[in-house]
Amino acid sequence: MVKAPLGSFAPCRKQGTALGSRRPIEADGRRVAAARPPAASVNNDLAVIGMAARLPDAATVAQFWRNLTAGVESVRAFTDEQLLAAGVPRRTLKDPRYVKAGVVLDGMDQFDAEFFGLSPKEAAIMDPQHRQFLECAWEALEDAAHPPQSFPGPIGVFAGCGMGAYFAHNVLRNRQLMDEVGLFLLRHTGNDKDFLATRVSYCFDLRGPSVNVQTACSTSLVAIHLAGQSLLARECDMALAGGVTIELPHQRGYLFTARSCRRTAIAAPSTTAPAARCSAAALASSCCGGWRTRSPTATTSTP
Repeated sequence: MVKAPLGSFAPCRKQGTALGSRRPIEADGRRVAAARPPAASVNNDLAVIGMAARLPDAATVAQFWRNLTAGVESVRAFTDEQLLAAGVPRRTLKDPRYVKAGVVLDGMDQFDAEFFGLSPKEAAIMDPQHRQFLECAWEALEDAAHPPQSFPGPIGVFAGCGMGAYFAHNVLRNRQLMDEVGLFLLRHTGNDKDFLATRVSYCFDLRGPSVNVQTACSTSLVAIHLAGQSLLARECDMALAGGVTIELPHQRGYLFTARSCRRTAIAAPSTTAPAARCSAAALASSCCGGWRTRSPTATTSTP
């Protein structure tokens, strides 16, 4: 990899340099404005060099693309037996408003804990969203042909995840686990969304910025934007960016409720249940992409 020049800075006139800053300061504490490098000397090209994804009916990006081109419908119709096994009450199944369809993330409950240096108990406590993102992050680095142990520069992580429903539905209801481990460690071991990006950095020994992003439905897109900005600012030489959301309880339908929209002087709420076919990617998805700067003199190393 050929690194682009960072540019030159104005010399310090008298004494002192600001801690953590490349800009010199005057003796009275004023910062000296840094000289901007010529536009031609700065490389602002970015390249997507690796991707990984876990989506309904698609365990890879290639499979997802094949599904798109073939018009594959990933919304599944569930039988009463499947829904009962998933924990849906029988009285709910008899409700005519209950839609027996949804999307499924196959293998959501599977995880190679030993590969990431985790014990079986730690893996069982960890939110499936965190497990899936760990695996996707590693697959993205492999797809980019840049495993962290051989990449020479800092790697950043920018990511976010959905609500921690696993913590509420599975962990907090286990009284024995609560007594043995305690609420603080259970939350911090693998269920707080604030640790999604930093856990990846810790497990892979990544030395770049590690930022958790939470902007609702735009989280993954904002994570990609922040990763690009971090690369342009030379904070890292490669960046992982993406997001994960897994709806729990999984493999269930939903109760359709139609409501009218009434305008008032205060607010105008409108609530309708979404069509099942519109929710495929949002309800069960995990994706991560690798970005890095591209030097004009090293184009042969870019895809």
